[in-house]
Amino acid sequence: MILSKADLHNYQKYSVDFIINHPAAALLLDCGCGKTIITLTAINDLMYDRFEIHKVLVVCPLRVGQVWKNEVDKWEHLKSLKLSVAIGTEKERRAALQQKADIYIINRENLPWLIENSKFDYDMVVVDELSSFKNHQAKRFKALMKVRPMVKRIVGLTGTPSSNGLMDLFAEFKLLDKGQRLGRFIGQYRSTYFQPDKMNGMIVYSYKPLPGAEERIYEKISDITISMKATDHLQMPELIMSRCEVELSPKERQKYEQLKKDLVLPVGEEKITAANAAALSGKLCQLANGAIYDDDKKAIQIHDRKIDALEDIIESMNGRPLLVTYWFKHDYDRIAERLSELKIQYAKLDTDDSIEKWNRGEIPVALIHPASAGHGLNLQSGGSTLVWFGITWSLELYQQTVARLWRQGQKQTVVIQHIITKNTIDENIMAALEKKEHTQSALIEAVKANM
Repeated sequence: MILSKADLHNYQKYSVDFIINHPAAALLLDCGCGKTIITLTAINDLMYDRFEIHKVLVVCPLRVGQVWKNEVDKWEHLKSLKLSVAIGTEKERRAALQQKADIYIINRENLPWLIENSKFDYDMVVVDELSSFKNHQAKRFKALMKVRPMVKRIVGLTGTPSSNGLMDLFAEFKLLDKGQRLGRFIGQYRSTYFQPDKMNGMIVYSYKPLPGAEERIYEKISDITISMKATDHLQMPELIMSRCEVELSPKERQKYEQLKKDLVLPVGEEKITAANAAALSGKLCQLANGAIYDDDKKAIQIHDRKIDALEDIIESMNGRPLLVTYWFKHDYDRIAERLSELKIQYAKLDTDDSIEKWNRGEIPVALIHPASAGHGLNLQSGGSTLVWFGITWSLELYQQTVARLWRQGQKQTVVIQHIITKNTIDENIMAALEKKEHTQSALIEAVKANM
């Protein structure tokens, strides 16, 4: 079905006008709010009605490039726009850049290559998933900042602007306004809005906002920022969150506590060591899930608590499709082994073909990694229940994965189940996600568009 400009929601029309009226704009829109069609409509107006721009660069996650092109085909008013997707091998990228088009799309990993190897004559840049530019020391950030003075218009799109806290906002907004609102230097930003939190002598490991800093930051960026929640503007399905708790046996608990205390765990003839706190966190996550890599990268099984719980959940589904996230490769291997034993058909969602099969209802159990379940994938046609077998620390990956099912167009109640191993790092991760959610929700509420 071909849609017309009249089919845009009111909040989408408001967002289109906001982009047109702000040379630098941040749109913090929930998944499913239509960031792509909003931006394409604004580009079309700026290019063919106002004649303010002539060439646009879209920087996006790898799997989302084709989504932009597909969106143009759905809308009657965008038929004049020509898009070229510069994703793939260097030869394919060069060929795409040589095509005559209005909008050129490149994945963020290849942005430095583009800037170093081609003439940068784009007068508008769209950063799809602005949160992927939160590191001011990353190559992609530095590359784009180098050409930022040449860009007349810039738009940042994301649903997760501060997934790891307010510190993320510095680089994101420096990219948009060249440091006008939050400062040009990270040290300046830190000293103005934060104070040291965790320290060892003179070494600062983390910072926390000063009293009133959140409100001051939100006020600073509010003039170029709008935010909207899907639940405010779309008919969203009901969302149910639940936990399925499993418990370690005394023997398994002893292994967990020994690794946590000593950073070393002998298992038979093998030895598992954690070199530092970060490595220990990963090892404890693995053990909570049921297996752990030894020092030779060999997976050693410790327990089947989560596997058994997952089997019970699958049985309770009575054949209805289920989406399961895994984090470690041994998670996938052990889940796949159990499903094979039970003669349950399953597939990994890592190709366009597997995603299409899931959306057609042809896959009873689909396994997906949060890093590949992120931006741009629509999975709501295939099912409405998601199980987190292994939890991620990343709020951005967590929210993006949930939004694959919980989005506009989903016709059923969405159920998100978390398999949690009691009294382990799983509980710490869930608490951390909830805390980050509070910080991000406060930001979004503070700059919410008042239509």
